[in-house]
Order: sequence, then structure tokens, then C-alpha cells
Amino acid sequence: MRTTQPLTITLPLEMAQMVKAKVSSGEYATESEVIRDGLRTLAARDAAVEKWLRDEVVPTYDEMKAHPERSLSAEEVSRRLDARMAAHAKK
Repeated sequence: MRTTQPLTITLPLEMAQMVKAKVSSGEYATESEVIRDGLRTLAARDAAVEKWLRDEVVPTYDEMKAHPERSLSAEEVSRRLDARMAAHAKK
């Protein structure tokens, strides 16, 4: 059973040069390894965003929907940040 599949891809010149430079430097043995590592990084980033959305954004949204009286307007947030920055600048 084959565990890989050959693909033909077209990259912008700058990206193609980056891939070739990674191989030339010895950091990677082949161009395919560079692309695989990039895709693993992309998958890890996507997983991290999904985790952040699930673990932080959704609970915060649900909390705000349940208790809208606890929320602040954008103007109030801006006012508080300005006051903090002014107090910090005085130090």
C-alpha cells in the first residue's frame, strides 16, 4: 500500500527559491521534506486556532450572551485603556 502521493505544484518564484535554499543549506534533504514540514506547521497552526476558538472564544461569547450587563462598549474600553496608558506614562 502506498503511503505517499506525488503532486505537481507551482510556487511563486520567491517561495520556490526559499524551498531550494532550505535544501541547499542542508536543513532539509529534499524539497518534499520542506513542503511536508510547512504543511505540518500549517496543520498545527490550524489546530491551535481551533483550540483557541473552542476553549476561549466560544465560552467568552456564551458568557457575554448569558450576562450582557457585564459587557463594556468599545468607547468604555477605549476610555479605560487611555486612562491606564496615561497613568503608566506618569510613572
